[in-house]
Amino acid sequence: MNAETSDAPPTSLVDRTVVPGDTVLDLTAMANQTIKLGAGLRQDCDTISVMKAGKLRLSKPNKYWVESSHKRYVPCVEDTVLGIVVDCKPDNFLVDIKAPTLAFLPVLAFEGGTRRNIPKFEIGTLLYVRVVKANNSMNPELSCVDETGKASEFGQLKDGYMFETSTGLSRMLLSSPTCPVLEALGKTLSYEIAVGLNGRVWVNASSPSTVILVSNAIMNSESLSGVQQKIMVEKLMQRLQ
Repeated sequence: MNAETSDAPPTSLVDRTVVPGDTVLDLTAMANQTIKLGAGLRQDCDTISVMKAGKLRLSKPNKYWVESSHKRYVPCVEDTVLGIVVDCKPDNFLVDIKAPTLAFLPVLAFEGGTRRNIPKFEIGTLLYVRVVKANNSMNPELSCVDETGKASEFGQLKDGYMFETSTGLSRMLLSSPTCPVLEALGKTLSYEIAVGLNGRVWVNASSPSTVILVSNAIMNSESLSGVQQKIMVEKLMQRLQ
């Protein structure tokens, strides 16, 4: 969702706790710039108000959302998520993305997708996908290509280990600059990671011990400060040695 605003400085409520009914932006004094509204916000005439409790976040230059830590995921367009194939139909794969309803992934929603090269996925296949349609009146629609039609990083995630987290931790892992726990792990370990905004994380590495260490570090990091995350990783590394 987009709303028109101006070059005014970011709201003073960014990174602070907000509750339903709070007004976080007043559009009457703003013009000539488009902002993007993410989860937890809505436009009421000339104001942007909060729909759920959490922390107001800003992804520069212009995307605002309310970050809440939940087990259940509410799909938003352009979210990247980890989904599990639960059924295969002639035209779609049905995918569990931890949302209230199953999502569907069209069999042609792949790079170069045609009826002649439809991918074959077994039940239980883990996919990294993008949400392209989401509203209350229909099942979410997914895609395995980016906006340019390229596969990019999307598709099947093979091997590795997938675990579930809160949506708040997922957003922290995807934040910029790199969150402390991933920064500390990356200094000494080589591994692959895919994080879904729906509270699922996939980790893969050359050795099972690395996969276990990275997964444990991530799961233990949610309630820790940046400094505490780095200390925790150092202690885990000492045990590995």
